[in-house]
Amino acid sequence: MVDSPRNRKKQPDVVRQALLDCATKLALEHGLAAVSLQAVASAAGVTKGGLFHHFPNKQALIKAVFDGMMESLDREIDEELEKDKGGHGTFTRAYVRTLFADRALNNSPWSAQTMTVLADPYSKSLWHRWMNDRLIRHAETDMGMRLEIVRLAADGAWLAHVLRPDDHAASDDTVLLNELIQLTEGDR
Repeated sequence: MVDSPRNRKKQPDVVRQALLDCATKLALEHGLAAVSLQAVASAAGVTKGGLFHHFPNKQALIKAVFDGMMESLDREIDEELEKDKGGHGTFTRAYVRTLFADRALNNSPWSAQTMTVLADPYSKSLWHRWMNDRLIRHAETDMGMRLEIVRLAADGAWLAHVLRPDDHAASDDTVLLNELIQLTEGDR
């Protein structure tokens, strides 16, 4: 939330970020349907006109939220890549570890993002472009059917986690994670 109208004029980046943070929080807590322009503006402490200064419509706001989530995912995966020993399956291990780390948090922004990717053509396109770019960047270490199967299994485990009722017991994530990581270390 931004302090005062006087400060907002001098800090448009702060206002924009507050709007994105509020939209993300609403999406995480109540789903994308709760992300109305009025709700976001109110939560950020700005007028609806102030929101329109930064985002001309709801789609532009949702796009910016999704873009920010993708940048965050990139950072998380890059952190995992730095920790990895390198070689065959490097990106796939980082991808799987990132998905499972977020599963453990149980309030991950990727939950909302997963549902958005399934329903929104822009988000779906962005996700596929992101994954293709990553696979091209890591083609030397991460091509091959076995690694694709591991990534798809991780995606499926993540989706099962997102769709699971709150009162339903989860599988043992540690065992599943270790099995998937082990598959990335095998022969091509």
